[in-house]
Amino acid sequence: MTAKEKSAEKIIAQNKTARLHYFIDETYEAGIILVGTEVKSLREGRANLKDSYAMVREGEVFLHELHISPYTHGNRNNHDPLRVRKLLLHNREIKRLYGKSRERGLSIVPLKLYFKRGKVKVEIGVGHGKKLYDKREELKKRDDRRDMARAMSEKNR
Repeated sequence: MTAKEKSAEKIIAQNKTARLHYFIDETYEAGIILVGTEVKSLREGRANLKDSYAMVREGEVFLHELHISPYTHGNRNNHDPLRVRKLLLHNREIKRLYGKSRERGLSIVPLKLYFKRGKVKVEIGVGHGKKLYDKREELKKRDDRRDMARAMSEKNR
């Protein structure tokens, strides 16, 4: 992916807790089937990936618990905020995800939701859950990195 293509991505929402709770082994980019008011609401940046997850059923991948707020200027035909949405992937990717999801302890979680060339895309990751001590260790490393960066910036003044 070139730098120009990366800059063309407009991030709508990120699942910041996913990388805290899971070791992400693989990532996939998937399209998502939406209705018109959902796209309009996403353009306003009104989405939440916090508790969402993906499941493979009958050869298709579905995204559960993705909250897209109702469109502010919508009418009675507005969408259900928590409806199950279908993800668009290649067959070989779906088969690989199915195999991975059947392995013990592996989960499929969405990492970010973004626009790419006018289309809504979802980055999903396959990973296994972290133990409490792993989470503590990662938070400690993050704090140490922040302290080092702060000390370096003060030294360079």
